[in-house]
Amino acid sequence: MSLIHQLLAKHFGYNQFRPLQEDIVRSVMEGHDTLALLPTGGGKSICFQVPALAKDGICLVISPLIALMKDHEEQLKEKGIRAAAIVSGMKKSEVEIVIGNCIYGDYKFLYVSPERLASKYFQEQLIRMPLSMIAVDEAHCISQWGYDFRPPYLEIAKIKELFPTIPIIALTASATREVRDDICQLLNFKKGYKVFTKSFARSNLSYIVRHEDNKYERMMRILNSIPGTSIIYVRSRKKTQDIARWLLSQRIKADYYHAGIDFKIRTEKQKRWMNNETRVIVATNAFGMGINKPDVRSVIHMDLPDDLESYYQEAGRAGRDEKPAYAVVLYNNNDLNEIERKKITNFPEINEIKTVYQALSNYLQIPIETGEGQTYEFDLLQFCTNYKQDPVKTYNCLKILELADYLTLSEALFLPARIKILLKNLDLYAFQVERKEYDPILKVLLRSYGGIFDDYVRINESEIARRLETDKKTVFELLKKLNKLEIIHYLPLTDQPQITFTCNREDIKYLRIQKEYLEDRKNRFVVRADAFKNFISNKQQCRSMMILSYFGEENLIRCGTCDYCRELNKMELNEIEFEDLKNSILTRLEMEATSPHEIVAHIQSISPNKITIVIQWMLENNIIHTEAGGQLVLTKTP
Repeated sequence: MSLIHQLLAKHFGYNQFRPLQEDIVRSVMEGHDTLALLPTGGGKSICFQVPALAKDGICLVISPLIALMKDHEEQLKEKGIRAAAIVSGMKKSEVEIVIGNCIYGDYKFLYVSPERLASKYFQEQLIRMPLSMIAVDEAHCISQWGYDFRPPYLEIAKIKELFPTIPIIALTASATREVRDDICQLLNFKKGYKVFTKSFARSNLSYIVRHEDNKYERMMRILNSIPGTSIIYVRSRKKTQDIARWLLSQRIKADYYHAGIDFKIRTEKQKRWMNNETRVIVATNAFGMGINKPDVRSVIHMDLPDDLESYYQEAGRAGRDEKPAYAVVLYNNNDLNEIERKKITNFPEINEIKTVYQALSNYLQIPIETGEGQTYEFDLLQFCTNYKQDPVKTYNCLKILELADYLTLSEALFLPARIKILLKNLDLYAFQVERKEYDPILKVLLRSYGGIFDDYVRINESEIARRLETDKKTVFELLKKLNKLEIIHYLPLTDQPQITFTCNREDIKYLRIQKEYLEDRKNRFVVRADAFKNFISNKQQCRSMMILSYFGEENLIRCGTCDYCRELNKMELNEIEFEDLKNSILTRLEMEATSPHEIVAHIQSISPNKITIVIQWMLENNIIHTEAGGQLVLTKTP
């Protein structure tokens, strides 16, 4: 058995790689810069974790998702693999210890956000690390054609210049051809680089799109006809609660999930769903990233995502066990109008952006020409209440300021409570003798947490309270007092979104927001939005073929299981017959309104029954409709 197969079995419990995984691993092992395009649930992590374990040194992993970074760090530690993550919200002393461990310790993985790469201090320390390779997760973020462009990703090429001999692997689940080309170019891939692309086709996943005025009724019909676990995606936090409560009233075990819920409660909700104690989770797009539940039987979109990339990722969380599953979109005319509205609201005017920047700087109390590199916990709703701002427009202003590289807005960040003892052993003992009121809690800390003198360790205040036979509030106060006495460094739990200023605060008259750049971003958004609108509105093409075509695949065939194909299958017509008949009817109706009887008489080479079936299908899908007098006419698309 080769080394990479030994590592796969030892650390991940698999006897063999999935399709393409071994090719990707061997490409990295041979020193090639590599782009791996694998669909959601395709096992991207193994593609860089296995070669990193096989190589001497440490792998730098760049990821924009804090929660995912921390999940991977914990998963690797559970496997006995030394891994660390540097995330916003960590104190400078914590960061210094992590960096020291990566330079001098036997660590295999260091996870960082792309924003960290711009730090001169981090770059200086990175050069001292024995780097074996660089992995770039969510690599589509480097491309301005990507649906989630992040300017700090452009710093990766500079880091690569510091390590010209080590390979870099870029990974993403969804990228068009323009995005793939951008990734390879902007990461300065060396000559001889490799690109591995797994087909976006999901043969076991049926894509269903329904125009529905009563979405709740259709949702219930779907859940009653498709047994098993389900995810229901909506856009607002309030709607997650409303739908979950309604489902409970219908005797379906449901729960809701969004980023505004306390981390511990979110974790418990997720755990119950993973263990099938909850059947349906109603969630915003905050749910699902990094969660690998193979037996999800349906994903239902009650609201529309912004683009096909986002939809493909969210829908792809169904049926990872390769058994039949369903991805259902329910929409109405209001949803189509919302797509058009976003083309305006997602791109506020420059003066509105400047107003938000000014208010934000005042809210965070940042003087002009200060703030670079500083991170602040940020409550968007509280900010909007204080400054009488519209939350949606404010959020979009912040995203544009992020694109202009003035700040970064992180997801809700969970960091557990951490402590480090600042005294040496003998000095701590002397303190315990002198201040006996602190002796019990210090003894619990010393007995419960190893390495507490050398590193920050995660603590659980509730567990400490249980061992001291007291309450959590008392423990919290004792730890704060010890922190004030400089006996320990205590960092309480955080669970808030954060804003980091990437440069000093500017006077708004010097704020550089280029109108041409905004127009370019808007045009690219419109292209993606229109592609998704066409996906849900188009009733004349296989859904899977539309997705595959969008991602640049060729030589496509019908999936046979989407809503379009299912209707076609009922007609007892082959695809060529169906397309010929449909085109003949369309051609006739483009010239003049015609009755069904006249169409049957006009197409004499095909049986009347087959012609009637196609006419009925076209009527049901609103491609044509009947006017007074029974004449058939073409339906004008919105």
